[in-house]
Amino acid sequence: MGGRTMRLQSRWNRWTIATSLVALAISTTNIGWAEKVDYENDIAPIFEDRCVYCHGEDEQESGLRLDSRPHMMRGGDSGLPALVPGHPEKSLVMDVIRHLDEDMAMPPDDDQLPDEEIETIARWIAEGADWPGQMDAVFENESDHWAFQPIVRPDVPPLSNNEDKTLQPVDAFLLSRLAEDDLAYSDAADPRQLIRRLSIVLTGLPPSPEEAEAFVDDFSRDGDLAYEQAVDRLLQSPHFGERWAQHWLDVIRWAETNGSEANLYRKNAWVYRDYVVRSFNEDKPYDQFVQEQIAGDSMGAGEATGYLVSGPHVPAATVGREPTAIRQARADRLDEIMQTVGASVMGVTVGCARCHNHKFDPISIQDYYSMTAVFQDVEFGSRQPEFSADHPLRKRGQEIWKQIQSERAKLREAGGWEEDWGAYRELHFPVATITAVRIRFKTPNLGLDELEVLGPHGLNRNLADSREGTIVTGFPEEGTDGRNPIERVNDGEYGTMAWRTKLDAKKEERPWVQFNFQSPQTINRLRLSNNREYFYDTDYLNKKPFLPKYQFDMDIMQDDGTWQPWTGTWAVNDKLLKNNPQRKQTLNSIQKLIDQLSEEGPQPSFVGRFIEPVVTRVLLRGSPESPHDEVMPAAPEIFDGDLGLDSSASGPERRREFARWLTSPENPLTARVMVNRVWHHIFGTGIVPTTSDFGRAGALPTHPELLDWLSAEFVSPASADTSAWSVKSLIRMLVMSEAFRQSSSPNEKGLERDAGSALLWRFPPRRMEAEVIRDSILMASGSIDLKIGGRSYRIHNEKATYAQWQVVNNHGPETWRRMLYQERMRRVDDQIFTAFDFPDCGQVRAKRPVSTTPLQALNLMNSDFVLEQSDRIATRALRESNDELDIAIERCFELLLGRSPTETERAACSQVAQDGNLALVCRALINSNELAFLP
Repeated sequence: MGGRTMRLQSRWNRWTIATSLVALAISTTNIGWAEKVDYENDIAPIFEDRCVYCHGEDEQESGLRLDSRPHMMRGGDSGLPALVPGHPEKSLVMDVIRHLDEDMAMPPDDDQLPDEEIETIARWIAEGADWPGQMDAVFENESDHWAFQPIVRPDVPPLSNNEDKTLQPVDAFLLSRLAEDDLAYSDAADPRQLIRRLSIVLTGLPPSPEEAEAFVDDFSRDGDLAYEQAVDRLLQSPHFGERWAQHWLDVIRWAETNGSEANLYRKNAWVYRDYVVRSFNEDKPYDQFVQEQIAGDSMGAGEATGYLVSGPHVPAATVGREPTAIRQARADRLDEIMQTVGASVMGVTVGCARCHNHKFDPISIQDYYSMTAVFQDVEFGSRQPEFSADHPLRKRGQEIWKQIQSERAKLREAGGWEEDWGAYRELHFPVATITAVRIRFKTPNLGLDELEVLGPHGLNRNLADSREGTIVTGFPEEGTDGRNPIERVNDGEYGTMAWRTKLDAKKEERPWVQFNFQSPQTINRLRLSNNREYFYDTDYLNKKPFLPKYQFDMDIMQDDGTWQPWTGTWAVNDKLLKNNPQRKQTLNSIQKLIDQLSEEGPQPSFVGRFIEPVVTRVLLRGSPESPHDEVMPAAPEIFDGDLGLDSSASGPERRREFARWLTSPENPLTARVMVNRVWHHIFGTGIVPTTSDFGRAGALPTHPELLDWLSAEFVSPASADTSAWSVKSLIRMLVMSEAFRQSSSPNEKGLERDAGSALLWRFPPRRMEAEVIRDSILMASGSIDLKIGGRSYRIHNEKATYAQWQVVNNHGPETWRRMLYQERMRRVDDQIFTAFDFPDCGQVRAKRPVSTTPLQALNLMNSDFVLEQSDRIATRALRESNDELDIAIERCFELLLGRSPTETERAACSQVAQDGNLALVCRALINSNELAFLP
């Protein structure tokens, strides 16, 4: 395939040169042709005879029309213009009639057009493609699809038969639709079921028996007030953000491994998860939430850009160094960003336009690559996130940094010292103002991806960086085998592209590096690393790049051009410690603080790194080896997506402008998609069942007017007490509805006319997610650690780079946190709750599938986790009932199901428990549908 691609590229290059020369000749001298090509006499006969029967008004194979100038300029399914007036070399029609690619050769079943006809068409295009009667015609890119129309707030339906009760608009729309099928709401839900439903929907945790009992008591006195207070309490719970973060992470395929062959761990990716939790808890306006995830580096929310790199990717080590493979992998990574943005916020399958125009929706291949241009500065990897001043990690980091500086002050007067920061080693020495510095290494073999020189002003500014104008020289300049040159030590890039030396140890010559600065610089530190990118990007490997303690001496250039020895690692590491034994204790204190900072303060995290954006071109059939016309950063044309940018715009500017367009109140998709997504998580199915596809291939809305009313209310609330784009206000409105508060019990009439309960004549029962089942069991045993945020708990081993992850502890005390905080690994079965359709994070999961398998029952009966927790539940029940078995049985029901047992249940359980098997009773309750289903 690679050879064929190269041949096609070679032919394409030859044709481009030839047609460019033809066009130039025509435009400058017009030599050889006395008259301009006439469309009616010279071009139309060729098209009508050879082309229009397949590409005319009645039939357009490959979506291409050749009987219309604007349609030719628009192009067919390939997305490339068939006609670019003045440029035959850019006109796809010339490629296909020249038979440059056998798969696209036209006519397909006939011989190639005669050379004179091809030449005539080329001349016609080069002369401007004059087409009488069509020179002012313009292609109208329009769509009548409902989701692409502006949001207009509809009137709330009047309901004459409910005049005695004030209906909220949600119920008015729903009841109006139910009436068309002669249906109505079911009776109100039992209060005990209602509080369980509400608590799980809002927080993912069932109410404690005491909370449920208190609600039932309050409900008996004033049901509406008790329910409203419960809603407000749960919306303010810190566990609300955890529940709704779980839904968002599903949609964007967020995980802590990259999913490739190596499936490497993404170091500190969890800071993005915690950002999502905080955002929902703070009720961050949804438009701001979206903007921060696209351009958070400019908004004091740098960790939010973890959204852009949430999808899977193949790391550089797996891609290799073949240029074509590197280009293909880069295109694939940009496509992952397109999938994330398209599915989660836009509700459009943008990725379908990667190789050709979208088959169903008005998204062209130009639109696709214009969107990739927006994100050209984003690369999968780690960076130090840009945190706001009040960010908890930044505040804690400042506290630890003060302690580090205090300890450093104790060392400074006596001389230099060395610190190990994991990713690099940092040598501190007395301040010097110099124009050049030279480092002489004592070992013949080196591997350095970067050697940085830093000063007291500007904590992380590398004065040796080539972009500062610093010139690097040294020995050996070409590195090992001429493939690892010395220029790599100050190119500002970390990773595998390093300066490497391998000299004869028996000879005296040793490696050295010299930096000449553009002007005098004040320095006090050196940093050395050999693969800093690898250290920042991944973890939990049993073999990682190791930076030896290279010994070296450093010289500084005097004003007269001579060199003065200044310091060296031997003096720092050995001589000073020998002469000052107390320094060792201070160095140990600094090292402990460094380790503490890596856990509790800001740290490089897998939230994306930034590179210099390049010019973006349309790729024919999605191949990076077939670049065509340049496109500017923009959103899809059908949505007025012109951002007013060109290829000179900086990366942050591109993403900021795109984020503003995406969250504009005029955007027809953003509010609709989020409102529908929230509806889905509350009622089990979206108003649009295909929650991430609002295009023509998606499902139609069951209640289109209601969807638009909610979307309008979400963006511009009618009440001054409600904030725009407030997710909590939207959720509150929905759970306060009568629709949410009705019973889930079926009735014959409802099942006959709406078996799926899509019209909401009852609350649709559904099985709960794996996280809810597991967390409910931990809640019942009293074992759950409800700490919010922080590093994920581990259930896997450490592994070799290309080995697979193995589950080594999925039930011990260190794992008793909410399942949201379990390491989220792609393509790895946790051996218990993956059976309950936990996503593998490889594909967008806007709606989790619900399966029923024997493995689910086996895991809930016999897994180590359930066996251990059942024992703990039984022990708790006996303790809280003073070892009275009948009361303990009742307590088990309360803890697991939120209710007392019936007499039949009590009798059956008593017989089992009397044989000393109260834990077996708990296992049976854990395995019941009642625990696993939302009532």
